[in-house]
Amino acid sequence: MSSTLAPAPALRIGPIALDAPVVLAPMAGITNTAFRRLCREYGAGLYVSEMITTRALVERNATTMRLITHHESETPRSIQLYGVDPATTEAAVRLLVEEDRADHIDLNFGCPVPKVTRKGGGAALPWKIGLFRDIVTRAARAAGDIPLTVKMRKGIDGDHLTFLDAGRIAEDAGVAAVALHARTAAEFYSGAADWEAIAQLKQAVTSIPVLGNGDIWSGADAARMMAETDCDGVVVGRGCLGRPWLFGDLARELGGPTAAAGAPVDATLGFVARAFRRHAELLVEFFEDEGRGCRDIRKHVAWYFKGYPVGGETRALLATASSLAEIDDILATLDLEAPYPGAAAEGQRGRAGTPKRPALPDRWLESRDLDAAETSAIADAELDHSGG
Repeated sequence: MSSTLAPAPALRIGPIALDAPVVLAPMAGITNTAFRRLCREYGAGLYVSEMITTRALVERNATTMRLITHHESETPRSIQLYGVDPATTEAAVRLLVEEDRADHIDLNFGCPVPKVTRKGGGAALPWKIGLFRDIVTRAARAAGDIPLTVKMRKGIDGDHLTFLDAGRIAEDAGVAAVALHARTAAEFYSGAADWEAIAQLKQAVTSIPVLGNGDIWSGADAARMMAETDCDGVVVGRGCLGRPWLFGDLARELGGPTAAAGAPVDATLGFVARAFRRHAELLVEFFEDEGRGCRDIRKHVAWYFKGYPVGGETRALLATASSLAEIDDILATLDLEAPYPGAAAEGQRGRAGTPKRPALPDRWLESRDLDAAETSAIADAELDHSGG
């Protein structure tokens, strides 16, 4: 269903003008080239890579170098970096710029995963205000003409909020935009996102775009977030799992005439099956290995067929298929004329969980400045793990 709100203006991030004010959130093991290409086929926006660890990039880890390689059809090329050391982050940004590997770079300060926050990384890092300022300032300087943005959470928990300070610091450092996942690390992905925090950040950060993230499951949700918070664009993560055509809905809801081309999707089971098959095909191309591509699509089965009349036996077969031909045979057994199931296919998808006490380094919250021991230990937080 389309809202009655007027289309939003195109989003500009530095020199990059987007036809729709929409950004794909990085998700580990999900937003590889295959998924980004698929989302792009349906809609418009900025499609960001899986999170790349700065240390692995500087060391030219083979897997990391593969992950930062974009398909020739991808433009603008967007890469998200995760780092805790200012010098390493600066070096990673410089590598991307000097080797012409990205048109946009994002820094992630939103990961709530315990193995990251326990070392002071992710959503825990902006609490150390000097370290945050140093990383963002040096990265923005190294980026030069390439727009650098920051994605973050509200803070560690309700008593240790960091987003307003971090937003102002990022703005002063010269970043091109800031994005807020409107939950704390303690909330993980539980409950409802606090859109009021996005509105507060928009009031505090006035010279660059502010993007909102959290609980966007439809184009109407995105329009409502922008209307209620006055944010300049939206970042979409879990809402597009098993539903890459969401970017078409978002473009029609928020974009201009070019972005909004095409009719609304009639998501019959046949339509979903074709999207699933296309995703598998792109994964095979990305991995250059049919078996590996078909194994990777298995994690998407439940998301694609949420609410549809696809029985457990068929889902199990899709989750064990090892070739595209086998996938084709299984999909051919479905009632492809089955209509869109409505509410059963809507709403939350992906991880949610329950609130939990964040894992933090010992005495982390006692001061907003790093002591010598913390400075030495924080480099261990550079792990190959995503989230936000």
